Amino acid sequence: MKIYNTLTRKKEEFVPIVPGEVRIYSCGPTVYNFIHIGNARPLCVFDVLRRYLEYRGMKVIFVQNFTDIDDKIIRKANEEGTDYLTVSQRYIEEYKTDAKGLNVRPATVHPLATENIDGIIGMISTLVEKGYAYPAANGDVYFRTLKDKGYGKLSHQPLDDLRSGARVAVGERKEDPLDFALWKGSKPGEPSWLSPWGKGRPGWHIECSAMACRYLGKTIDIHCGGQDLVFPHHENEIAQSECCNGVPFAHYWMHNGYINVDNRKMSKSLGNFFTVREVAEKYGYEPIRYLMVSAHYRTPINYSVDVIEQCRASLERLYNCRDNLAFLMAHSPSGEKAGEKEDKRRMEGYEDRFIENMEDDLNTADALSALFDFAKDINTNLTAETAPSRELCGFALNLFTELAGVLGLLYAKNTAAPDGEIEKLIAARAEARKAKNWAEADRIRDELKARNVVLEDTPQGVKWKIVK
Repeated sequence: MKIYNTLTRKKEEFVPIVPGEVRIYSCGPTVYNFIHIGNARPLCVFDVLRRYLEYRGMKVIFVQNFTDIDDKIIRKANEEGTDYLTVSQRYIEEYKTDAKGLNVRPATVHPLATENIDGIIGMISTLVEKGYAYPAANGDVYFRTLKDKGYGKLSHQPLDDLRSGARVAVGERKEDPLDFALWKGSKPGEPSWLSPWGKGRPGWHIECSAMACRYLGKTIDIHCGGQDLVFPHHENEIAQSECCNGVPFAHYWMHNGYINVDNRKMSKSLGNFFTVREVAEKYGYEPIRYLMVSAHYRTPINYSVDVIEQCRASLERLYNCRDNLAFLMAHSPSGEKAGEKEDKRRMEGYEDRFIENMEDDLNTADALSALFDFAKDINTNLTAETAPSRELCGFALNLFTELAGVLGLLYAKNTAAPDGEIEKLIAARAEARKAKNWAEADRIRDELKARNVVLEDTPQGVKWKIVK
């Protein structure tokens, strides 16, 4: 598999540190509010990365943190007249609801920053001992950026350019504008922990470094997150981790592109800021998931009402293919027919295309295209008229759902299954038609229609589905 490495700015063959095992760290949310649709993209994209690697037989250890202490969390708690713990726990649960809705699987470990204070303090202490960090008089501890000769290697920006954009906040006592806080001295009314530099709390960047090291080791395979995290967050993670441990922090860095809304940058000030929950309540979660995997992860994507409706329609095409295939399998005779081995080989060709595209830097867009071509093949060649065997239908159904599952799709609706009452009504309608009681047959059809059940008469029997 080839991965575009932000560190080297080129596609590289992925070679895990331990053969057959992949250790991934993905930056999780700062839990002070509901996640927005921009947050949904890295969640879905890197969930697909994990699924695909496992589909290819790899063992994946996937760590995604929760930043549960931060300026934004403290501000939210003060606004609500509560404490940081109440705020963070509430929005961790809200995150879990949305993640489940998006079919994002729980990480192997979801560490909390506040559960790793000892490791954070230990890391900062090592940096101070090595001269890469220095305590200030106010209890803050800063990373000495100029001492790290590799600083800027991820963002690929000259230090002078980075420095010109750096700002020194009131009260900060930095040696250089680029220096960043590893530890923040306590302020009245803020949560704090005891440290060698007095009471305080960790800076944002050091939290991820400490958690990645604890759960994945000093050097990990893949570190991933949104493009907005390249600088300063990931740049600072590299600096403090490598200066502390003396070894490379991550071999591969993956970053997803931005999301625009109606072709404009998403912003609260522009009034085009949407949470996942808001969109899901109107359109469901799965169309959001589909949108996130429908384009290559490094390209920008656009959210709009028209786009999300198109995603719903595309999903319906995939569901219809799956459900038609399931129905056909249930009503097809057993016993493989002549020529069906060739049919299977042709279908395996779509799997080969799917894999080829995913191996090329996780190209979900072209992989999805292969899935739709597979659906077209199924719809054309596996019909009542061609009378395929149950074995061929089962083979196609298993392969189709497996590939869709790698992308995390086709999870919101179960395969059309018998419903006792509906099946009785369908049977009664069949008896009415047999007896040429057309009025009764039409009445039953209308009753089913009123329940949003649509019937389709086929040579194998009557198919039905619920349409809302």
